[in-house]
Amino acid sequence: MEENRLAEKQWYIVTCYAGKEQTVADNLRQMVQTSNIQDKVFRIVVAEEKTMVLNKDGSPSMRKNKETGQSEPRYKIKNLYPGYVFVEMIMTDESWFLVRNTPMVTGIAGSSGGGQKPTPVTSKEIETVLKRMGMVDSDMYENYHVGDVVKIIHGTFEGVEGKIISIDKESGNVKVDTIFFGRHTPVDVEFSEIVHI
Repeated sequence: MEENRLAEKQWYIVTCYAGKEQTVADNLRQMVQTSNIQDKVFRIVVAEEKTMVLNKDGSPSMRKNKETGQSEPRYKIKNLYPGYVFVEMIMTDESWFLVRNTPMVTGIAGSSGGGQKPTPVTSKEIETVLKRMGMVDSDMYENYHVGDVVKIIHGTFEGVEGKIISIDKESGNVKVDTIFFGRHTPVDVEFSEIVHI
């Protein structure tokens, strides 16, 4: 019975006002806690990326750390999907009602109204979002094999395409055969840095 319930776990896109994603995520976590439905609503993700602040000349903008007194680069948080919060849940009447009635939620993407429940996000779509956040689920590995053509989505080799040479599930490292200056060059990347093309 428990395995059946977990098989129903899907990702949904909750819509909200741009700039309020973190507040909505916090409100949703609070409502899940007070309603005691942690067995129906699991992960709540705001897709944010930490980026370094650069000066006009392209050099890192620095600031003094108050605790250590050391100079360090400044960072800002960039929302990758303004107006969206990703929620992993089992879609029941109870969980659907709770999410829809969370303060500042404007809807759930894929819901056509009229009491019809929304459609979940495909595993391929959510995989890209989760990997941008550095989150990897063990079942993601099942979709990748030696010889698959992939694109590196962040890190040193962002935007580079190549074929998988090897996958190490234990360490999360993937070796990708890329072409630099007309030559085959194997590069080591994190599993979270690749997606299928």
